[in-house]
Amino acid sequence: MLANTLDLLVRGNRPRRSGPAPRDPERTRERLLQAAFREVYRSGFQSTGLDAILAAAGVTKGALYHHFDSKEALGYAIVEEIIAPDNRAQWLRPLQNCEDPIDVLISVVQELSVQPETVRGGCPLINLAQEMSPLDAGFRQRLATIFRNWQDGVAAALRDGQNHGKVRRELEPAQAAGMLIAMVEGYGSLAKNAQDAKVMEAGIKNIVEWLHSLRSPGDRRRG
Repeated sequence: MLANTLDLLVRGNRPRRSGPAPRDPERTRERLLQAAFREVYRSGFQSTGLDAILAAAGVTKGALYHHFDSKEALGYAIVEEIIAPDNRAQWLRPLQNCEDPIDVLISVVQELSVQPETVRGGCPLINLAQEMSPLDAGFRQRLATIFRNWQDGVAAALRDGQNHGKVRRELEPAQAAGMLIAMVEGYGSLAKNAQDAKVMEAGIKNIVEWLHSLRSPGDRRRG
């Protein structure tokens, strides 16, 4: 989770100023989206009530239905407009035109949050996937797209690294990318279950060691 997304969750604990807000449809929609993201992150999609979202956003039910046809539509927007961009910015953008994908991936992994808020709440992507993918095709398809784009982006970077002698030739990039995602989300889930940041810290160390093992024989480094 990126720092600005985590900050969005933390800022949600601050009381809203009383009094009517100026009429600004786009800002109203953004407040609804951010409030819904915070409430769903804390309580899960099914347990989150619209009244809680409206109170947190400081808007009326009419404003909600002006922007979103249903609670499900609001949930889909959380996936498409908050979770997906966060994932792209965290994992894929740093890999664009990079010289060494292993160095970049190690850096991203080492920057994974071990803050108490993140450990307690877990990853928003995997939280929704575990809760809603078995129940709702709209969620399942949108979340699957994020996972697929994540895997494809990492695989493409590893493949480019092979072409430049940075990544082992015998490596299967798509499989390695899938392994990375499984480890990141797996350790995140273990840390959430244990409510212990040390679990995630150990996971980060293990993932970094594994990433080092993907280097080509002439480019083995430690750090």
